Amino acid sequence: MADEVALAEADLSTLRRMERLPFARFHWRLLWMGGLGYTFDAMDGAMIAFILPAVSSLWGLTNQQTGVLASSAMIGYLFGAFLAGTLGDLIGRRAVMMHALAIYSLATLVAAFAPSWQFLFWWRVIASFGTGAESAIIAPFLAEFVQRKHRGRFVGSLSGFFSFGFVFAALLGYFVVPRSPDGWRVVQIVSALPILMLLWWRRSLPESPRWLIQRGRSAEATAEVERIEARLTQDERSRLARLDNVEVPRAAVTQGGTFAKNLAALWSAPMARTTLMLWVLWIAITFSYYGFFTWIPTLLVKQGMTITKSFGYSIVIYLAQIPGYYSAAFVSEKLDRKWTIVAYMLLGGMSAYLMSNARSDVAITLAGFSLSFFMNGTYAGIYAYTPELYPTSFRTTGMGVASAFGRIGGLSAPIVIGHTFSRIGFGGVFVITTIALVAGALAVALLGIGTAGKSLEQITRELEATAGRRGAPLPSPGSSG
Repeated sequence: MADEVALAEADLSTLRRMERLPFARFHWRLLWMGGLGYTFDAMDGAMIAFILPAVSSLWGLTNQQTGVLASSAMIGYLFGAFLAGTLGDLIGRRAVMMHALAIYSLATLVAAFAPSWQFLFWWRVIASFGTGAESAIIAPFLAEFVQRKHRGRFVGSLSGFFSFGFVFAALLGYFVVPRSPDGWRVVQIVSALPILMLLWWRRSLPESPRWLIQRGRSAEATAEVERIEARLTQDERSRLARLDNVEVPRAAVTQGGTFAKNLAALWSAPMARTTLMLWVLWIAITFSYYGFFTWIPTLLVKQGMTITKSFGYSIVIYLAQIPGYYSAAFVSEKLDRKWTIVAYMLLGGMSAYLMSNARSDVAITLAGFSLSFFMNGTYAGIYAYTPELYPTSFRTTGMGVASAFGRIGGLSAPIVIGHTFSRIGFGGVFVITTIALVAGALAVALLGIGTAGKSLEQITRELEATAGRRGAPLPSPGSSG
């Protein structure tokens, strides 16, 4: 028992050292590593929207076949996110992140040489498996290195790199796809280039000390923290707080569990409310987001624009993602992640309603710009909020499964729009979007909790306290009880 107490004290000391780290060059490096991963994830995922008109024309696809091809991204994303989340808690965040990058880069390269739409569909599924895995693991992984007062801005800014990927995809769609019959192949080859980042990640990417502690690897956790502290400059070291002034709740240090126990923990009595809220939130925003961004170039063409003109308007709409993400990253520390998500979803719902009534090119573009701004701001909040609400022992499982469940919305959106557009029209598509966004906002407002300014361990302690008032302890997946 004495050894166990000494080990617990050593782990708490390691967590205090993590929580006192000032925001330093080390964190900027992590931001760029994860951010570039998100950039290429988004570019690879958004690319399908810009190659759809070209491949639909090339192979004479029906609306239904086009919708199925568009859904390839969500099918792969769903399974990739689920597996990455569950494996991230078992084998490590770093390994999952690196393997995911390799899978999507290689599969995208193969998809560039597709001889048929069916071949393209299956390799896009595999590529999206990789992007889904990477997208699910990066935020909860890197959030574990950042102290409480910077975490919301850090993860919001990290997810903001998605917007650059969408803009790059739109630029490739505008300048490359229409210029050549094989333009749709060229953009996929470009999207495979980030495999070169593996060389950087392998050398520079550390494993999460918080995860190492949960797996009983305390010595390795301490060594990682020592390496991080050694990288600090003299000025950064001078900003280190005294360890006895940094609070980390002892109850947060629990051993990690198995695949089945981690999944079961998500729906244990104290976590069920949080999991339900997050699943509704993810499915609402993902249905709205991918229904809009996958179909917007095609919908604009059906409104009478040429492909080139529709891509030009799409670029303007995609550019709104950048201020959308970064405005929410800033607001989330002031307003709290919960209320930032609620506000942005409601304003996004209003924008979708305006889009449903827009008739002119200018009105459509302005409403689309606004909808893009608020939906992407919502994502900045979600990527910060979701991993905060689960303990370290099953944090990536919670994030991965929520993200995967949300992909059901993204999977169904292109198919639903493809089947119903002829009946409900342009306006009807965005009435559905309005309803979905408002439903997600209500779920967070009624069931969510505040997290800004709290350490990850403090949030876990609050969940334990809430569970105690309900008579159900927070689950410890590493135990058998």
